[in-house]
Amino acid sequence: MTTIAKDVVIADESAKTLELEKHIKFIQKYSEDRNSYEYCMTEYLRMSGLYWGLTTLSLLSKETLLSADEVMKFLLDCVHEEGGISPSIGHDPHLLHTLSAIQVACILKRENELPVDKIVNYIRNLQQPNGGFFGDKWGELDSRFSFCAVASLSLLKRLDAIDIPKAVEYVMSCHNFDGGFGSRPDSESHAGLIYCCVGFLSLTDNLHLINPDTLGYWLCERQLPSGGLNGRPEKLPDVCYSWWVLSSLYMIGRSHWMDKEALKKFILACQDTETGGFSDRPGDMPDPFHTLFGIGALSLINHEGIKRINPCYCMPQEVISRLGLKTQILSFP
Repeated sequence: MTTIAKDVVIADESAKTLELEKHIKFIQKYSEDRNSYEYCMTEYLRMSGLYWGLTTLSLLSKETLLSADEVMKFLLDCVHEEGGISPSIGHDPHLLHTLSAIQVACILKRENELPVDKIVNYIRNLQQPNGGFFGDKWGELDSRFSFCAVASLSLLKRLDAIDIPKAVEYVMSCHNFDGGFGSRPDSESHAGLIYCCVGFLSLTDNLHLINPDTLGYWLCERQLPSGGLNGRPEKLPDVCYSWWVLSSLYMIGRSHWMDKEALKKFILACQDTETGGFSDRPGDMPDPFHTLFGIGALSLINHEGIKRINPCYCMPQEVISRLGLKTQILSFP
């Protein structure tokens, strides 16, 4: 049973074991059952869905359950003439899905099949005079897209293609007095956006520009009595923030400020012990998005049976090591 009292979810703690095999089957079913209602209704998220599912399976050492040839054929069919990658065939390209596609190719060790020059040119052309990035040709400016741009170029080893100093200037213009970051200047701090901006600063070796204690305090304030984390004050906890908050704390060297045991109990309570998968909070329907970020957070907590994850790229650390990439992580004084 789950009850909601004000902003706190009180979860039944009976689920104390990670149902690894059920989570694997849950992801498999999502990728194979193409006649399901859920599959048909999430076409606009297909590339991201591939990333969520493949990364989850890879963290559980089961990435070979998906056909690499089939995945790469779909991925390459989503590459547009200008170099951007779309969520599904026939859709417009976007930076979010471009990053997901690159991550998928890297996990499969097939990044050499990507049209790198075209992709790099697409990303370069989305940078604006203020240093920020449009997500696509329609002109939405958001700090998330700054992260997508540098993460994509970093994985392709082409960070020199954009104006990094201007990009840093834009991200820091989204920095708030409470230590957090918003989607654009003067926007409210939000845990998901903090992950993107801290990740951006990590990839560009600029974490020295923030105060880790001020930001760490704001992030730790996201933990509620249930053990779960919310994205901003006065909101319910959600499994996905287990990743956005904890990974940010890892990057700034303050993860030990979090009650990880309480967080683990909350995450495990969000499992569907019958079908597998994780939901946003106990009692809701599971989905691949929350499944990845639940598993990812448990990896940061060093849960048995899960590979080590990189807190910046949200990919298995072994993939990042194979590519020879490093991320800046602050240490606690």
